[in-house]
Amino acid sequence: MKDIYQVIKNVRLSEKASMLQERNNEVVLEVDRSANKLEIKQAVQTIFNKKVVAVRTANYDGKLRRKRRADQGRTPSFKKAIVRLADGESLDLT
Repeated sequence: MKDIYQVIKNVRLSEKASMLQERNNEVVLEVDRSANKLEIKQAVQTIFNKKVVAVRTANYDGKLRRKRRADQGRTPSFKKAIVRLADGESLDLT
């Protein structure tokens, strides 16, 4: 089991994330790549004191990028978790 403070890395704020928060009471988080759903659920419940109903995860590979040169780089890969909170719970991330 990992330290719960290392599981959640960042909050992903986008149009889709704000739409999910308004419609389905879901929060989009960037999490540790090796974290599983149970660890993510426990981390959110412990850190934010919110009841979690479901967790969905997705792994994203970094995109290839070129900066007007022959060599190319790659943006970092990350794992995204969509956490659904219980009815009546809310998380103000702004």
